[in-house]
Amino acid sequence: MNKPLITILVLIISVFTSTVVAQEFEIKGNIVDKTGKTPLESATVYLQTIKDSTLITYTISDKNGRFELAGRTKQTEANLFVTFTGFKVYQQKITLNKSVITLPEIGLELATDELDAVQLVAIKAPITVKKDTLEFNADSFKTRPDATVEDLIKKLPGVEVDSDGKIKVNGKEVNKILVNGKPFFGNDPNIATKNLTKEIVDKIQVTTTKTDAEEFTGKKGTSEEQTINIELKEDQNKGFFGRATVSGGTDERYAMSGIGNYFNDKQRISVLAGKNNINSSGFSFDEIYDMMGNAGGGISWSDNGSFNIGGQSFGGGQGITTSTNAGASFVDEYKDKTEVVADYFFSRADSENESKVERENILPDGNFFTNSRSTSLNKNDNHRVNANLEFEIDSTFKIIVKPNFQFSEGENFSSRSEESLEEDGTVINRGDSQNRTDSERRNFRSNIYVVKKFGAKGAYLSVGANGNFINNTSENFLNTTNEIFGTTPSTETRDQLTDSESKQNEISANIEYRIPLKEKLFIDLGYRFANRRERSDRRVFDFDTGTNAYDDFNQSLSSDLKVNFQTHSPTIGVNYETDKLYLGVTTGLLFSELENEEFIQNTSVKSTFSDISVNSYMRYRIKQGMSVYINYNTRTQAPSAQQLQPVANVSNPLNITVGNPNLNREFAHDFYANFNNYDFKSKSGFFIWLNGGFTNDRIVPLSVTDENRIRTTTFTNVDGVYRINGGGSLSKTIKRDSTSLRFRVGLYGRVNKDQNFSNGVKFSTKRNTITPSARMTYNYKELLEIEPRYSLSFNTIRYSLDNLSNETFQNHNVGLKTTTFWPKKIVFGNDLRYTYRTNVAPGFERSALFWNMSLGLKILKDKGTIKLTAYDLLNQNINTRRSVTADFIQDSQSTVLQRYFMLGFTYKLNKVGGNKTSFEMH
Repeated sequence: MNKPLITILVLIISVFTSTVVAQEFEIKGNIVDKTGKTPLESATVYLQTIKDSTLITYTISDKNGRFELAGRTKQTEANLFVTFTGFKVYQQKITLNKSVITLPEIGLELATDELDAVQLVAIKAPITVKKDTLEFNADSFKTRPDATVEDLIKKLPGVEVDSDGKIKVNGKEVNKILVNGKPFFGNDPNIATKNLTKEIVDKIQVTTTKTDAEEFTGKKGTSEEQTINIELKEDQNKGFFGRATVSGGTDERYAMSGIGNYFNDKQRISVLAGKNNINSSGFSFDEIYDMMGNAGGGISWSDNGSFNIGGQSFGGGQGITTSTNAGASFVDEYKDKTEVVADYFFSRADSENESKVERENILPDGNFFTNSRSTSLNKNDNHRVNANLEFEIDSTFKIIVKPNFQFSEGENFSSRSEESLEEDGTVINRGDSQNRTDSERRNFRSNIYVVKKFGAKGAYLSVGANGNFINNTSENFLNTTNEIFGTTPSTETRDQLTDSESKQNEISANIEYRIPLKEKLFIDLGYRFANRRERSDRRVFDFDTGTNAYDDFNQSLSSDLKVNFQTHSPTIGVNYETDKLYLGVTTGLLFSELENEEFIQNTSVKSTFSDISVNSYMRYRIKQGMSVYINYNTRTQAPSAQQLQPVANVSNPLNITVGNPNLNREFAHDFYANFNNYDFKSKSGFFIWLNGGFTNDRIVPLSVTDENRIRTTTFTNVDGVYRINGGGSLSKTIKRDSTSLRFRVGLYGRVNKDQNFSNGVKFSTKRNTITPSARMTYNYKELLEIEPRYSLSFNTIRYSLDNLSNETFQNHNVGLKTTTFWPKKIVFGNDLRYTYRTNVAPGFERSALFWNMSLGLKILKDKGTIKLTAYDLLNQNINTRRSVTADFIQDSQSTVLQRYFMLGFTYKLNKVGGNKTSFEMH
């Protein structure tokens, strides 16, 4: 048996032996206002050790002021504290000599003088409830000395952090991360949570995400997403901290990155830069698993292989990406209450990929097969400038301006070989193509909000204007050869240049006036106008051998299309807003007009629509930690210029696409509901949710395949499309002094019905998915952390056509992550992931065991870390995927990172507050 395994077993055995001597206890009581004997809801009750004030456990009082404080400890005596905003702190020494302790009624006194205020600041409760905000005291939650904010967040009750850094609070996703109330390089959670250290943090605040207007006017937020605000300690809010990493490895792999932050009260300047060829953004900075790249098709990547950081996209193709990035951010607040947030970001992504695809095409009268191989080389540069300017003229008048500009340019080359075969293996057709594109994209958008409040009863007037202006240009060289076999064989070649320019100008304006009817009851009158204008000019030129130039204009494949989609919507809403209940219903008329005109093909279509729009919300807080939320709304979506353009796109000669100028707009009905309950006594949480909707005039592809198996696809509108998905999770934390166990079990389900076409024949597809999952995190004295996880997905696909075979398959995902922080100065991490797919075709890998390993040694008084990393230790990383659609089943495999070893050095610098000598940073 190897030494690391023996060490882990010894630590686990010591845990169980240590819990034998610990005793369970339960403290019951009731909290009231001493003056009026009114029960105090959401008072914080917590227990600390007498010796070093270590937090043992805590809870929150219910609406009747009652509390039950349960836990397990080896302590025989402890200090009990009760805190409530605006009242003096209550303190009592408790002797833990029996399992159930019932206290007499606790009456809190109002805080009346400066001494009481000083006491409230000095004695900080681990958790404080302030209306819609949960506030956690960072020092109450013990972590490793070098812990990051992410490590701290993982300790908070009801908070979950996925392996890709996504955060959920009581089942609700966190979509915004702030530092001292301001964005930190956009709203990407990883940069803030993985680069700020726990030691400089004073409080973590969790609240419902609000718009700027909702924040300023005090209107209840309609979103169910959450915002986390990281408040820094006052004495740590001045200074500089940064970090730099340099790594090199086998197979010519490398990674380098750095970030620096300067804080001066309300002013903040941050810079970052990085370069690597391991499919990494470069800014994760995880203490154990950085320099491990990405598993190719991992969680943080989109379907096309790109990844995103702070709203900025990197990559854009599958395969291996070399990324270069740099950025700067500036935040400041001035005496006249003007706030400035600005940042610049540059990214470059060079990617290369080779892929093979095997597809079974399903037709009403039989099937055929398509095999293809392709190679792509892509180079993309992207620049982004973003700003947020806030001008608070006075306490009732505010102006917010948010300009954004992006410029990108790309060079893309691809080659593809494809052939189609009958079921008996007879070759039907074969195609080869080479494609080179040079493109540029300019995008400027700006949002302006003006808000004016009237009186103290909640009346306000808000006016907003939004603009989004996009200009795309591209030059595409296409060379194809298409061979048709059979009774009348033929060969067709194309050598073409396509010059394209598309413009999209979208403007919208809205106005809302709130009228208070009586306390907590409001009427909202609104009007919204939106206009989207698109111009897509696509001119195709064939190569003329006589002039040796691309000057033979191909009118049949060229198009000059103008699209105009305009909407008007007057609305009226009723809102009832209390601390417990928020109920809002807004309805109105939605008038829309869709007009498109094609100048080269000389066609035009104009359609008008009248709909009723609805937007409704209900949130009811049953008690602290328990609430219900329901939302129903309608929305409309116009077809894109590509879906309307009535000319053939032959870039893939075996799969031709033609737009349909007679498309209608889509009109969708959506609903969402959830119930969440977090019990502070048992440290357990329960969350269930249901989401669904149906769409009228859904835009879907309509494909027809001819006798030579050449597919032509256009678009049409259909009804009868719906989706229902939902799930639930149960989580619980068990804490025994310095040992904790947190587990989560979940269930996800989905039912979809789509309307599709196979060779022009309409049919329906029903997809059902059920996915149970479980995960656990075990931590022993911050020396050992074990995180096993497992999920199993059951999938069925049923078709209404008799000749289509129904699909049933399962996907298994198993993971185990272990980290040891012993012996001192050494960090040893392992991340194992096993995947198994039951429905992969022969010739493609069904399973893989992916193993990353890292060994770190802290040196230079913990300012530096030397790290040895093994990526894909067993060399089993694969990128095999099966896609099942209405009319084909496809297996694909593409380039992925293979096994490599890397040695890196990280240096951390920290000079904050009054510390003149410390140079540690995280």
